[in-house]
Amino acid sequence: MNGIKRFLFWLVAISITVAIAAAVAGLSFRAGLGSPQENYTARAVYAPTGVVATSQPLASQAGLTVLKNGGNAVDAAVTAAAVLSVVEPYMTGIGGDMFAILWSEEQQRLIGIDGSGHAGALMTREKIGDRSKVPDEGAQSVTLPGALAGWAKLLEAHGTITLAEALAPAIALAENGFPVSKVTATEWGLFESKLQWDLGARSTFLVDETRAPQVGEWFYNKDYADTLKLIAKQGPSVMYGGELGQKIAARVQELGGFLTADDFAQYDARWVEPISVTFKEYRLWELPPNGQGIAALEMLKILEPFDLQSMEHNSADYLHHLIEAKKLAYADLEHFVGDPEFMQVTPAQLLSDEVISNRRALIKTNTAMKRADPESSLTTSETTYLSVADSDGNMVSFINSLAGSFGSGVVVPETGFALQNRGVGLSMQPGRANSVAPGRRPFHTIIPGFVTKTDSQGTQRPWLSYGIVGGAQQPQAHVQVLLNMVLFGMDIQQAIDAPRFRHWEENNVSFEQAIPEATIDKLRSMGHAPQNPLMATAQSVFLGNNRGLVFGGGQGVMKLPKGYIAGSDSRRDGVAAAH
Repeated sequence: MNGIKRFLFWLVAISITVAIAAAVAGLSFRAGLGSPQENYTARAVYAPTGVVATSQPLASQAGLTVLKNGGNAVDAAVTAAAVLSVVEPYMTGIGGDMFAILWSEEQQRLIGIDGSGHAGALMTREKIGDRSKVPDEGAQSVTLPGALAGWAKLLEAHGTITLAEALAPAIALAENGFPVSKVTATEWGLFESKLQWDLGARSTFLVDETRAPQVGEWFYNKDYADTLKLIAKQGPSVMYGGELGQKIAARVQELGGFLTADDFAQYDARWVEPISVTFKEYRLWELPPNGQGIAALEMLKILEPFDLQSMEHNSADYLHHLIEAKKLAYADLEHFVGDPEFMQVTPAQLLSDEVISNRRALIKTNTAMKRADPESSLTTSETTYLSVADSDGNMVSFINSLAGSFGSGVVVPETGFALQNRGVGLSMQPGRANSVAPGRRPFHTIIPGFVTKTDSQGTQRPWLSYGIVGGAQQPQAHVQVLLNMVLFGMDIQQAIDAPRFRHWEENNVSFEQAIPEATIDKLRSMGHAPQNPLMATAQSVFLGNNRGLVFGGGQGVMKLPKGYIAGSDSRRDGVAAAH
C-alpha cells in the first residue's frame, strides 16, 4: 500500500473510530463505566512472607511459585516479566526495554538497572527525511531492545535461579497455550489493523491472520516458545552478538530501519543510581534520565509546601494544584531530559531548591495556566509493571515495555515477539538531549517507583514498591497514588483504584467518572478544559474509554512491620498473589 493510500486509510479509520466512540461516550470528558462506587472493586492483599503483584493472574502465579520454591524477589520478578511477555504480548516482551529498582535487604540500599536500548547506528535525521517526528510504527521506529539484557544482568547479580529457569513458565504457556482474559482481548482487538501491515505480526498475533483472539479463546505462540528455548539454551548472547540479534538487524534493515548486528553485539544493560526527593517523612525514588521519573520528583517537590490535605482529596482546589505542578514539571521534562550523556542540565539542577521555588511561584490559586514554559534559568538547550517482595525483605519495582501497543508493529518472522517503537522518544529537533542521532538513547516513559520512610532512628527503610503504566500518565499517576496514601490514609489497593486525572497538553485534562460534576464545573471555571480522552490528543484515538489505557493500571507492595500489603489495579486483569 503506497503512502497516500495508507494515509487515507488511517484518516478514514480514525474518523470512524472517533465518531463511534464519541457517540457511545456521549462526548463525556470522563472515562469508565458503571457507578462511582465501582472504582473500588478489590481489597488489598495481606501477605505474611512474600507477594507478587502483576497485571495478569498467570504472571502473578508464576512469580509466586518461584517464591514458594525458595527463589527471591528478583527471581520472581524476571519470571513474571517473561510470562507477561506471553500473555500480554501487546504490552511487553524481549523486543522492548526494561527498568527496575531493587531494595537489597542484604546491602541495605536501593539498586537501579537501566535496560533501555538506543537508536541504531544507521539512524540519522537525513534518513528519516523531512518528517517533523520519528515514525510511530514500522521499522524506522525500532530501537535496540534492551529488556533481555536487563533481565539477565539483574538475575546474574542478585538472583538465585538461572535465566533458563526463569523462562520456563513462559515457554510452557507460549507452547501449550492459555485462555485470553477479558481486558487483554479487548485491548488486543484495538490493534488488529496495526498488525495487518506486517507479515510477521499478522501471522503471529492474529488468529487466521485476520483477527485478534476473543475472550476465553486459547492462544498459542510456538515461535516465541522456540525463541525462548534458544535463549534458555544459549543465554542472552544469542541476541546480543548471536544469531537472533543478527536476524533482527537484517529484517529491520530490509524494512528500512536502522539497527545493525554490531548494535546488538556491543550492547549491555547498565547499573544506575536512583534519585529522590523528600515529602514529609517519606522519600520518593525514581531512576535518573533517560526516563521521565524526574518529573514525578519535580511535581512532588513543587507540591510539598502546599496544605494539600486540608483541600480534601480530589477536590477542585487539590486537583488544580496537582495539574499545575504537572504542567511545570513536564515542560522541563520535554525540554531538558533525554540521553544523559547529552543533557545540558543535571537532575540535581532541575530539583534544586532555587529552581523548584521558581516553578512553584508560577502556580496561581484559582487560575489554570494555558502553557508552561521550561525553567528560564536553565534554558540552554505500552507497558507492564510488576512489584515483588520476598521473605528476606527484598523488594523489586519492575517495568517492561514495547512503548506503543505491539510496539512498532514489526515482528521478525518465526521469532514470535514484537519489536518496540521507542524511536518515538527521539526528537527531530536538533540540539536536544534526545535528538535523532546514531546510538542516541531515546527519552523514556517507563518508570518504576520506590518509596522509603524514615524510621525512629532516622534511617531510610523500604516502604513502598509501586508503579503505574500509561506512557505520559506515569509520573502524574505516581504522585496521585503516593499522595492518596501519605495524605489521605488509603491502603495500597484503595490508593491505586482511587479515581485519577490525566492531563494532556495546555489546559486539556480528563477525569475518571467518580470525580463529581460539581468538582469538574469548578475546575472549568478556573480555566481547565475537561476533555473526552478521545478528543484530548490524536494519539489517544485508539484508547477508547478503556480506563486502564487512558488513566494507567498499576501495582504496588507496601512493607509492614512484618509481612506486606499489596494491590493490583482493578482497571486491568491483574492480581496480587501472596504466601
